[in-house]
Amino acid sequence: MDYHLKPLGKSCSATGKEFVLGETVHSVIIEQNGQLVRLDYSQAGWTGPPESAVGEWKLQVPESTTQGPKKIDPEGLMQYFEQLYETPNQTQEKFLYVLALFLVQKRRLKLDGSRKDDSASYLQLTGTHGEGSFEIRDQDLDASEVEQLQQQLNTQFLEDWE
Repeated sequence: MDYHLKPLGKSCSATGKEFVLGETVHSVIIEQNGQLVRLDYSQAGWTGPPESAVGEWKLQVPESTTQGPKKIDPEGLMQYFEQLYETPNQTQEKFLYVLALFLVQKRRLKLDGSRKDDSASYLQLTGTHGEGSFEIRDQDLDASEVEQLQQQLNTQFLEDWE
């Protein structure tokens, strides 16, 4: 599965002011009407993550390039996964699950097994560079949900996973 996220927007979602090279930007993914939507905020427009935020991060506006999409660094994505894992919330569970599957596909996480309790199944994972063990609740997504989530992430978040 490949997941693509929308690249950085050109202007602040709150103020409408265009971003400038080197400016710090806060980005969030929110669930809106069943869709995942990326919003980017300048320092002046940032008031903290919206209640419906599925994920958030901070970046600096890079130089624009005409070379096309850049590849995502699996190490950076692994760090983001670890951050989400440390501060889980119910709205992030599906995103964390999909992110874990992606990292397994990219051989950055290793599936060690699974366990089941009375109410749910869990994937048991470890990082391939010695990161601790992780248990991710199996979201039991059907094929159409996986397809829909993959398409949403492809258009909203990532540029190129290849």
